[in-house]
Amino acid sequence: MRIGLYPGTFDPITLGHVDIIRRSATLVDRLVVGVAINRDKGPLFTLEERVEMIEMEISQLQQETGVEIVVHPFENLLINCAHDVGAQMIVRGLRAVADFEYEFQMVGMNRALDSSVETVFLMAEAKHQAIASKLVKEIARLGGDITKFVTPNVKEKLRAKLDK
Repeated sequence: MRIGLYPGTFDPITLGHVDIIRRSATLVDRLVVGVAINRDKGPLFTLEERVEMIEMEISQLQQETGVEIVVHPFENLLINCAHDVGAQMIVRGLRAVADFEYEFQMVGMNRALDSSVETVFLMAEAKHQAIASKLVKEIARLGGDITKFVTPNVKEKLRAKLDK
């Protein structure tokens, strides 16, 4: 069984993330969406809220793709998370050259830790390349329309969070 791990903070999950999940599901028999517990980033949403949003978004994708997609929070090294879930492949989405430079370093470190786990890069669809969770939060915070960047469910959750 081919198992892939798509890790991220997903604060919040965007249409770019959903696109990568959909496309990476075609490469594996089981896809694990790893939700990083990254206290250094100071996420807007709690871990539980991020997991809930992702689970809502992947329920439809599972039906569409026929691939089992599960959510797995983690706080350890990415390569250890890959071992924990039995992943042979780490999926990473790329938007721009700046992403590549960071990811290139990560691949090198992960390969030094375990060369049996491959990293696969998927370029974001052109219409999603500018989407970043950080920017989506900023646009929402300043009253802008985020309809093009997140699903209606995520938009509602973000609006509710910011209105508190």
